[in-house]
Amino acid sequence: MELELLEQPALNHSVVEAVVPSRTMEHRDLRRDDFWSAIPAYVATTADEFHTHTFQARQSVTNVRQLRETLQHLVPDSFYEDVAEGIRHAPMALRISPYLLSLIDWSARYQDPIRTQFLPVASQQVPDHPELRLDSLHEQKDSPVPGLTHRYPDKALFLPIDSCPVYCRFCTRSYAIGGDTETVEKLKLSARMSRWEDAFTYIASRSELEDIVISGGDTYNLKAGHIQMIGERLLRMPNIRRIRYATKGLAVMPQKILTDHAWLDALTRVVELGRRLHKDVVVHTHFNHPKEITGITQDAMGRMTERGITVRCQTVLQHGVNDTPTTMQLLVRRLSYINIHPYYVYFHDMVPGVEDLRTSLQTGLDIEKHVRGHTAGFNTPSFVVDTMGGGGKRDGHSYEHYDRETGIAVFTSPSVKPGAYFLYFDPLVTLDAAQQVRWQVASERRQMIEAALDAAAVNRIGA
Repeated sequence: MELELLEQPALNHSVVEAVVPSRTMEHRDLRRDDFWSAIPAYVATTADEFHTHTFQARQSVTNVRQLRETLQHLVPDSFYEDVAEGIRHAPMALRISPYLLSLIDWSARYQDPIRTQFLPVASQQVPDHPELRLDSLHEQKDSPVPGLTHRYPDKALFLPIDSCPVYCRFCTRSYAIGGDTETVEKLKLSARMSRWEDAFTYIASRSELEDIVISGGDTYNLKAGHIQMIGERLLRMPNIRRIRYATKGLAVMPQKILTDHAWLDALTRVVELGRRLHKDVVVHTHFNHPKEITGITQDAMGRMTERGITVRCQTVLQHGVNDTPTTMQLLVRRLSYINIHPYYVYFHDMVPGVEDLRTSLQTGLDIEKHVRGHTAGFNTPSFVVDTMGGGGKRDGHSYEHYDRETGIAVFTSPSVKPGAYFLYFDPLVTLDAAQQVRWQVASERRQMIEAALDAAAVNRIGA
């Protein structure tokens, strides 16, 4: 007896695709249009020219006059005046690449997440938190030689250079990075071999050191020869097992990876040396919003992936940029799609002049719940507080005490500085009016902080 085969209906692909929510695939939608042609100064610029690192560096905007010449009629005079006044109160000098300028939606300039990060406007600036301090992370205090911070037992931060391809408004090293501004006279950490030798000598002398972060500034601005020399010097030290090159370049000028062949070749040689020595060499980069990732970024990451270069991302949580679950979910998925591993999401450091960018601790904790489970665990970042006073990075959920009324969170860091307490403060604008008034009175501030520290001590005893 033969079994009668049931006729199978033809597969309707349109029906299958309709089942998948469009937002599930949104992370794959990367811009590859001539988006720069909407900028008056670049309207005649060809793709071949725009997508070179030399054009991006040469045409970067560093003052309001150049901003006017670039944007021209796209924004009114009032906006240029707003930026000029914002710069006067900002701790960072202005430098923004044509690539970033072209990705900004100038019709919604006050809401645009890229403009928000790189162009200060006085109309959105708010007073700093009363407890803010320059170099709030105590990087200089934990510095045995200039440009080297040794805080964690087995890791040090090496700052060989104090310049970047683009300057972020919110730079945690505004005490040193870029030129002097009207509000900050910078610590000078220029690229000098004598200073580097002091750092190498210290690193080699500390047998417990195994992990070196090479940052700045930005390693994008190091010459190719320096990229290779620094990497090889560190890898050939018997105690060093891991090095990381830190750069925001992939987010602000991905063209360098595609056209500065000497620089990428130098980095590749260091990665290959690390592999032969059975040591780890990776790149740490910094994206904050999905709009920063384009087809050009994907091409640059394709080049790095071909060469076996691992890239991780450290994002900063920012109000008006990525402080919603949907935005952070999209950012994480888009990074993962182009082979960048989401590593950290930092709660915003307490940096002068950018209080408008900070969020409450609770905001980040809520977002983390939505991100976790949205994609694979190894592509899920940790949400961390880099504590004031040099306690190092702590998981946002690991506070000893968090008073949401006063906005004070208390952390401990037993492996870094045992017995000490470290504070994080929510922005005053996130508190109710009565609490904001209390923060303006010095004696009230001391009382609130002491109460939070006492509560943290009680919680630790109870645990």
